[in-house]
Formats: sequence, C-alpha cells, structure tokens
Amino acid sequence: MTLISIGVPCFNEEKTVLIFYNEILKVFSDLDESLKFEIIFIDDGSKDDTFKVIKDISKKDERIKYIKFSRNFGKESAIYAGLKNSKGDYVMTMDADLQDPPALLPEMVEYIKSGYDCVATRRVTRKGEPIIRSWLSKLFYRTINKLSEVEFVDGVRDYRMMTRAMTDSVLSLTEYNRFSKGLFAWVGFETKYLEFENIEREEGETSWSFFKLVKYSIEGFVSFSTSLLSIAIVLGILFSIISMVIILFIVINDLLYSNPVPGWASTICSILFIGGVQLFCIGLLGLYISRTYLETKKRPIYISKEEKL
Repeated sequence: MTLISIGVPCFNEEKTVLIFYNEILKVFSDLDESLKFEIIFIDDGSKDDTFKVIKDISKKDERIKYIKFSRNFGKESAIYAGLKNSKGDYVMTMDADLQDPPALLPEMVEYIKSGYDCVATRRVTRKGEPIIRSWLSKLFYRTINKLSEVEFVDGVRDYRMMTRAMTDSVLSLTEYNRFSKGLFAWVGFETKYLEFENIEREEGETSWSFFKLVKYSIEGFVSFSTSLLSIAIVLGILFSIISMVIILFIVINDLLYSNPVPGWASTICSILFIGGVQLFCIGLLGLYISRTYLETKKRPIYISKEEKL
C-alpha cells in the first residue's frame, strides 16, 4: 500500500471544505486500490464554522485528520504543519478552494512513480484576476529571479506532490520566517511542472488582499536574496558622487563669477530626495535585521489548540 498525505490549509473555508472532500473522494475512486490517502486539514484560526465542518467530516471518515491553530499564524505555518504531521510515502499540499484542481492528482502520481521527486503545478493564465495584480505578479517573478540564487517559476502554486525524501528535506529547514515557494526550490530535487489554466474559487472570497500579497512578495525578496543590500550600497555611492560633482560645480561657479548658484527650492528638493533614499536603505537594512531578530527568539512556527492525527 502507498499512502498519500494531503495537507490542506484552511482559513474561513466553511463553504468549500465539504466540496473539496467530495472531489478528493471522486479522484481516489478512479485510482489504483493500492493508493490510500489521508487528508490533514489545518484550520488557521478561522472565524467561521470551518473547523466544525472539518470535525463533522472526520467523525465519518477516519482518513480525515485535523489541526486547529490557537490563532491565525498564516498559510506558511499551515503548510509546515501539514508537512510535519504527514505520514505518507507521498506528501501533498493544496488549497481547499478548488483553485488547485484535484483532477491533476492521477497525473502527479504517475510522474512520481516514473522517478520525479516532486510534481508541482503552475498557472499559465490568470483569468479572473485584476490586471494590475497579474502584472505585479509577473514583475515579482522577473525581479526575484534576477536577484535570487534559486529559480522561481512564474505562476507556480503551492499545490504539489513530493516524495518522502524531499518532504523531510523541506522539514529540515526550520526557519521561523518561511517562504515555501523558495524553500521548495532551494532544496533542489528533480521537479516536473504541470501547467493548467486559472480556475476561480468554487465558493467564498479570497483572503489574500493586495496588501497581503505585497507583504508576501517582500518576504520572498528578503528570505532568498541579499542583493537588495548591494543595491542600497550602489545607491549610496551613486548619490555621493553626484553630490561631490554638484559641490565642485558650485565652488567653481563662485570662484569664476562670484555668484553662488541660486535655487533654494531645488536645494530643498535634493535634500528631501537624498533623505528619502537614505530612509529607504535604512528601512531595507531594518527588514533583514528584524528577520534575524525573530529567528533568534526560537518561537514555534505554530501552536496547536486541538488536533486529531
């Protein structure tokens, strides 16, 4: 028997959990009987009846496990909890909103059996998303691939299937500030990417606001690239050179014409601009220092309030 563990982060998904469960049952009914599964639902501090629905399903099906967080720790913590508590030979992560199509699961199994360590999915279209969000997403991938040492595949999802060896490698990275897309890429292993067109949510609304997406992107840059610090140094050197040239121009102009360069407004604008660059660089440095500060605290990645495993 081959056991497949499926970790499913949930946040306010009371309308989709049961639909997701039924879809998984349909998929496995068509698979080889030697393939068994367990689903580990991780309730990430939901405010609705998500956990109640999960408990009701678990009472009827012993294959359904769950972990209820003591509060909302974020999707990254939920993904880690699912991986950590998995027992399967193959381990999966996927969302409950059915934007990660369960129909791809049989194909994923076949690729794993053929020798791949991981089968990941990526969206080739972003139908239904705001244009500005799609554009910023593409910009993020282009930029981070230029700055980072690991490759980030455009449109890649957290929806993937991994061997036990790769799963254990990801779990060995116990950092508090987690960016799973980067961690999956950093550990390496041979990965097959399955492409699919974007699917809109079955029910409900996404909890990923524009602000949360921006914050998540910043986490990716800080976690997997120190190049931003080099950019700050380059900016500092550049503006130092510019200021020296301007000072030299003012001195020469005064010696030749005894007429200091007028322009109080332009001077103030220059000071404000350079001051803004300095604040940007200091803030950037603060991001890296804050991440180091949080890592040294050694806080747990999540706290479980109730679980059935």
